[in-house]
Amino acid sequence: MAMAVEVPKRNPFQPYAGVLEETREMAAGIRFFRVRLDEAGRAAFSDYKPGQFLFISAYGVGEIPVGIASIPGRGGDCVEVAIARVGTVTAALHDLEVGDQVGIRGPMGNWFPMDEMKGKNVVIVGGGIGMAPLRPVIHTLLDNRASYGRLTILEAARLPSLLAFREEFDEWRASPNTEFHLTVDQPDEIWTDNVGLSTELLKKVNPSAENAVAVTCGPPIMIRFVLIELQKMGFKPEQIITTLETKMKCGIGKCGRCNIGDKYVCQDGPVFSQAEIQRFLEAP
Repeated sequence: MAMAVEVPKRNPFQPYAGVLEETREMAAGIRFFRVRLDEAGRAAFSDYKPGQFLFISAYGVGEIPVGIASIPGRGGDCVEVAIARVGTVTAALHDLEVGDQVGIRGPMGNWFPMDEMKGKNVVIVGGGIGMAPLRPVIHTLLDNRASYGRLTILEAARLPSLLAFREEFDEWRASPNTEFHLTVDQPDEIWTDNVGLSTELLKKVNPSAENAVAVTCGPPIMIRFVLIELQKMGFKPEQIITTLETKMKCGIGKCGRCNIGDKYVCQDGPVFSQAEIQRFLEAP
């Protein structure tokens, strides 16, 4: 009989080699990356969870933290991320092509409580690039549809060209017991869907807070007003879950770049309930 092999403790600073299997523009200024990991990386990422993040590096330029946009069941030997072009490292990553190498560090952080959400209705409110960390939640719900209640997805963007994961909209709409809504701030000449802010769409759809959980991610200003609106609609702070975006450098709570009060987003988050956020913001 084969002897059990003790798995060594993973060094969180160790990057794994990855090769770009796919890269494409999926929205204006946003690229989708599918990274095939080496053997050590595949072992490290064998069971990552919705809501966790990783660091991706462009060799010779630097690394950035990004939310993981895939789940193991669909990602296979790859991890997927969506990256907006906003700085030096992201620009270098956008210039890479299929077959180029990147470094991957992770997975890091906590995750959405998918098991606790079973049997409940789920309301997802996302904006722009904030749909990337919500995509794993959506995939988990769609792949285990009978384990959850009604699914309501609301996606918002400033412009139609900034809507993320458009190639998956038909799948989301076709899922049983699911409704999917879109809105943009500024429509173009062919736009026929909702026009207005995410909060306006939320009011229009008016999901019930009974036996429900709301999950949101997007620009900080969007998250702020979505949280306010959800509470007006009867969602208690314990029923609202979001991710916090802040400057992260080390990923293990040592550099102090991402602290909010006595919490470190990279270590204690990035996923928090509204109740948790209120507690550590109000702490002396």
